[in-house]
Order: sequence, then C-alpha cells, then structure tokens
Amino acid sequence: MATLAADTTNAGMGPRLRQLLTLDRLVLLIALAAFIIPTMMFVAQTGWSGEEGAHGPIIMATGLWLLWREWQPVKHLARPAPGWHVAILLAIFVPLFIFARVTQIVEIEGYIMYGGLLTVLYSFVGERVVRLLWFPLFYLAFSFPPPETVVAALTLPLKMALSEWSVSFLRLLGYPIGGEGVRIFIGQYELLVAAACSGLNSLISLTAITLFYVYLRHQAEWRYALLLTLLVIPVALFANFLRVLILILLTYHAGEAAAQGFLHNFAGLFMFAAALGAMFALDELIRPIWRKRAARWAQADNSKELANGAR
Repeated sequence: MATLAADTTNAGMGPRLRQLLTLDRLVLLIALAAFIIPTMMFVAQTGWSGEEGAHGPIIMATGLWLLWREWQPVKHLARPAPGWHVAILLAIFVPLFIFARVTQIVEIEGYIMYGGLLTVLYSFVGERVVRLLWFPLFYLAFSFPPPETVVAALTLPLKMALSEWSVSFLRLLGYPIGGEGVRIFIGQYELLVAAACSGLNSLISLTAITLFYVYLRHQAEWRYALLLTLLVIPVALFANFLRVLILILLTYHAGEAAAQGFLHNFAGLFMFAAALGAMFALDELIRPIWRKRAARWAQADNSKELANGAR
C-alpha cells in the first residue's frame, strides 16, 4: 500500500514536474534565494530610494506580470538545460557576485545577481523558452540603476547642452542670465544642472515604459515599434529642457528655497508624465499615417510581384 501510494503521488506530480524539480535544482533555488533577498534589499535602499531609480519598482512589477503572461503559452516547451552549461555560467557569475557584494557596488551587484537568476531560469526551462521570453527578461533589466560611471559619462554632454539651450532661450526673453558649463547664473542666484535634470534618468525610464507599451500594442509591427522607441530620445530631452527652464524661472521669481523644495520634485514628476503622454499622443498621430504608408508599400510590392510573374 505504501508503495502504491508513493507511485500515485509521483504519477500525480507528472513527469515534467519531476524532471524540472530535481534535487540539484532545488539546491540551486535555495542558494539563489540566499543572495537574491539581500541584494534586492540593497537595491531598494540605495537604488530605488532616489530619483535616479524611482522607476525601478514600477518596471519590476510590470515586468513580472509580463513574464507570467508570456510564460503561459510556452511553458509546455520547458526542458532542463545541460548541467555543464549551467555550471560554466555560474562559475562566471558567482565570483563576480562575491566581488560586487564585498565592494558594495549596487549597480554591478544588481546586474550580476540578475545574470545568476537568468542562469537558474535557463537551467529549468532551457534555451528555447529563454529565447521566447526575451522581451520580458530584457525589460526587467531596466529595474536596476545603471552604473554611476556610465551615468556620469552620458549625462555630461546632456547637462552641457541643456544649460546652453536654457541660457540662450531665456536670454532672448530678456532675463539677466549667463552660463558656464553646467553652471547657470540668473540674477543673484547660481544653479547647477544636476544629473537628475540632464535627461538620462527620464530617458531610461521613458524608454523602458515605452518599450513595454509598444510591445503590448505593436508587437507584430517591429518597424513601427522601432520608430516609436527612437522618438523617446527627443521627447525626453525636450521634457527635461522644459524642466530646467521651470526650475530656473522658479529660482529667479520665487527664490532658491522654493525651487529646490517640493516644486523641484513636482516639476520632475510632471515633466515625466507629460513626456509619457506625448509618446502616447505621438502613437495616435503617427499610426494612421504609418498604416496608409504600409498599405501603399504592400500594394507596390504586390504590383511588382505580379509584373515579375507576368514576365
């Protein structure tokens, strides 16, 4: 009877579940949880707590939902990956993770932890399923703040450009304003265009959310999806140009305390919402034109094929 009961239990589990939940993979899951939890707490405390990483929790939540949604139609294709593939990948990620954990570099630690997580996922479901889930897995990587060295290198030209544009525009309006690099002088005040105002943070979060929107709505039209994604760059830069203008005018008319307090953060949130709304509006404006053009291109291609067939 005991043997029969055991057989019945195993039969109820199903061959696929028994195949995936082997002892070595259960040990792998436990080890993974041991460094996922402290790393995610570290990311939440040091990365998501500031303006630079405020979009992280939103992307994490929407990315996990999208991953679950895309998993349902492909889960029957799951096959365990070769153990030696997984061992090689873990031999790369584990030492890197230990180094990042010791040095407390949150940006590197988050990405390495995510690489280890993808390795474990690969060990359970195999290469084919990972390739089919490429977009949710790629989108989830935006949850982690980029390395500060990369941020500094990319934001410097943006900060310089925004400073010059703002000074030139307000000078045309007659304001007593001047600039030197990322420093702006207006009246008796001196402002510094920080990284948060330079466009990169908005660019990263806007790109991620736009990709999410485009994937859900225009997944099959990859050319149109690419066009919308490229439009994120000018939209984000223009929104941040307006934000810098607002902060400069607030400082000049209401004082530095008003511009650096609640209104500073409110201006950032408002400009991000406006930029996101602009992307949706551009989609509504461009999509009918794109469809007409696509229909003409398809008609022209059909005409060429008919002409070639007649020959």
